Amino acid sequence: MSPAGDTEDMVTLLAPRLSYFAAVARAEHVTRAAHELQVPQSTLSRAMVRLEQDLGVDLFARHGRTVSLTPAGRTFLTSVERALGEVEKAAESVRADADPASGKVAFGFLHTMGVETVPGLIRAFRADHPRIRFSLVQNYGEAMLERLRAGELDLCLTSPVPDEPGLVARRLDEQRLRLVVPEDHRLAARKRVRLPELADETFVTLEPGYGLRRIFDDLCAEAGFKPRVAFEGEEAETLRGLVAAGLGVALLPPPTVPRPGVVELTVTGQRAVREIGVAWLDGHPDTPPVAAFKNFLLSRRGRLLPEQADVEQGEQ
Repeated sequence: MSPAGDTEDMVTLLAPRLSYFAAVARAEHVTRAAHELQVPQSTLSRAMVRLEQDLGVDLFARHGRTVSLTPAGRTFLTSVERALGEVEKAAESVRADADPASGKVAFGFLHTMGVETVPGLIRAFRADHPRIRFSLVQNYGEAMLERLRAGELDLCLTSPVPDEPGLVARRLDEQRLRLVVPEDHRLAARKRVRLPELADETFVTLEPGYGLRRIFDDLCAEAGFKPRVAFEGEEAETLRGLVAAGLGVALLPPPTVPRPGVVELTVTGQRAVREIGVAWLDGHPDTPPVAAFKNFLLSRRGRLLPEQADVEQGEQ
């Protein structure tokens, strides 16, 4: 058997008896320890003998009904108390996180949801649940889904809405994507545009792996062209700044507030939208705080996103 297997077997053998050992060591008396633990004295005595046999060392010196620790026993007790203390802290932590009134929700969301949407959602939720805590993760969609699969997140807001084994997802809302151009662009006086008109444009867009990038690539393919990309970034507002600087045009969700130096046009002829959904692990039991926040999000279907600024400008 490998050393790793030996270690696992030893832990399996020892773990159930560690609290018994600590109780006997503190009481220095098997009968008193048995009374404290509410187990038969014979059971406790056999457990201590078996523990010493499994370890291959004497932990106790026996003096009639009383016992005292050997040097090996004192060394072992130090580590056992530390281990039991960590277990107790872990138990307290998970109980606290599951508390209906003051527990914790591990919640992930897209970068573009962080300015207005998520703060507004948490503010509204905490009006009725003021003591519930949040562990927040802001990232692009696939990275959040990986953390969801790993059990690091309870819920995440993502786009596109995933459809894959092991996950449950519900569509909550959608955003119409807009073409963002510099204010001196040839299309800046327009109010609407069709994507095939952009076949010769240079784009700035998000990096591959981002949900919005996938939507962008699919829309361009549907419009009959492969986009020429000058820059790939991680933040929608960075892309708006680069559009204002004349580096290219971009297909983005509407901003919370208008940005100077750019004009935003409605895209027609195709369904240029980004669907937003909430996802969680299939079959994963919810703590009361997670269940409450999940139900709150589902109750916001169709009104998840804040009202956007009126950014349509110019005349067709």
